[in-house]
Amino acid sequence: MRMRLGLGRYRVGPMWLWKALLVFVAIAFAGQLLGVIFNKSLQQDRSRSLFSSDGQGPSLGSCRPHSHVMFLKTHKTASSTVLNMLYRYGEERDLCFALPLGYQFGYPLPFNAHRVKGYRGPHVAAFSIMGNHMRFNKPEVEKVMPVDTFYFSIMRDPVALAESSYAYYKAVAPAFKKAKGLGDFADNPRKYYDPRLRNNHYARNLLWFDFGLDHNANFSTTLARRGEAAVRRAFKLILVSEHFDQSMVLLRHALCWPLDAIVSFSLNARQQKPSGGSSWVGKAAAAQPPALALTDDQRLKLREWNALDWHLYQAFNRSFWNEVDRFGRTRMDQEVALLRTRRDVLARACLRDGGRPVEASRIRDKTIRPFQSGLVKILGYELQPGLDNATHQSCLRMIRPEIQYKDLLDARQFPRAAPQAAQAQAPAIPAGGDYVRKDPSSQLRTGELGVGEGGGVGGGTGEDRSRLSRSNNNNNNQTLLRDGGGKGKIK
Repeated sequence: MRMRLGLGRYRVGPMWLWKALLVFVAIAFAGQLLGVIFNKSLQQDRSRSLFSSDGQGPSLGSCRPHSHVMFLKTHKTASSTVLNMLYRYGEERDLCFALPLGYQFGYPLPFNAHRVKGYRGPHVAAFSIMGNHMRFNKPEVEKVMPVDTFYFSIMRDPVALAESSYAYYKAVAPAFKKAKGLGDFADNPRKYYDPRLRNNHYARNLLWFDFGLDHNANFSTTLARRGEAAVRRAFKLILVSEHFDQSMVLLRHALCWPLDAIVSFSLNARQQKPSGGSSWVGKAAAAQPPALALTDDQRLKLREWNALDWHLYQAFNRSFWNEVDRFGRTRMDQEVALLRTRRDVLARACLRDGGRPVEASRIRDKTIRPFQSGLVKILGYELQPGLDNATHQSCLRMIRPEIQYKDLLDARQFPRAAPQAAQAQAPAIPAGGDYVRKDPSSQLRTGELGVGEGGGVGGGTGEDRSRLSRSNNNNNNQTLLRDGGGKGKIK
């Protein structure tokens, strides 16, 4: 009997241990499962909070967001960063873009409405956002964009613009190609500049040219003021690239957009390598490679050579600070600080290397490598690993280069015409002209003008080339900017 009881106790003991072990395993598994669910929920909450509540910014009152926007994308003025904002805003809200047939609106020809993909006549399609490079021609733009469209653009000091233009278009602008360096060009620009040669518009009064005005006209105060007045009639806001953050605050309030819509990372930053090692700098950096080095006297000469641009820049720089005064200097300082803090938060969350740009060759994802052109390397960004899908997509929008972003929007807006565009790598792009796809038949397909070696125009029709020649050599008869229903000419 004792032995049976002993055996009974011996058998009962292990059964309780197994039950306890099973309970323990079940609790541990449940804990792990809850942890995974909690972590996923936490990541989703962080993603939502990262790009939602914290990104709204200070209240804008009862204003209504502008969804009809036209941005004149001027050259070498931080305009690619601005265009990225427009692309992001429109994509997130499923707005319709007025996109070019290729990558620019027939530049350097004056804009024509038929350069817009899907355009079938005034008011047929409801386009919301337009922002790719063009030579401005408001009567034609008005055929495409709604009557309540908000027009804005951006300007830059002509000396800094010349530095960037020389670095980027050295190989295709004959005036720059012949000069030993920008200083050499500045000392005697007429020695190198021939207004009859294609792509030389990059070498003189480039802002004036982009605004649709005659960049080769002899300077006079009367002419300069008439051009300034035409720009004021056409645009509700002119940003200043040297004061980019203040510009973004004014733009945000003018458009009634949330804070995150105007937070950005600098795109197309340039790499420069001083003697002490390598570094990266933005577009307005003071340190320059030898080919771009200038003396104070040469800077003055460049302002004289670009006198029409210098007049525009001074006039709209004054207007800009008048706008800041109306906004309130203290209020502006507070919102700029908030904008910069927000940018830092998103950079830490989104970007590798503390948000520092890197060489394109080091970017693992080839589809987001920026296009390279000119004397200096154009840098890009890499995303942090391990981002949840929603955060990854939001961060990716902020660093996606202009060319690839346009392809993606084109593919979504015209899925039958470009089913593979969103997956394509950056196309081949001649530095001095419009973007050209790698497909050799693309120029005939898109109707865009490309620029080959030596600045020669390739592709397009004979009519296109004839129009380009007339545009470069005789702008005095060009219809420029329109105020209301009337047309004005600047001679």
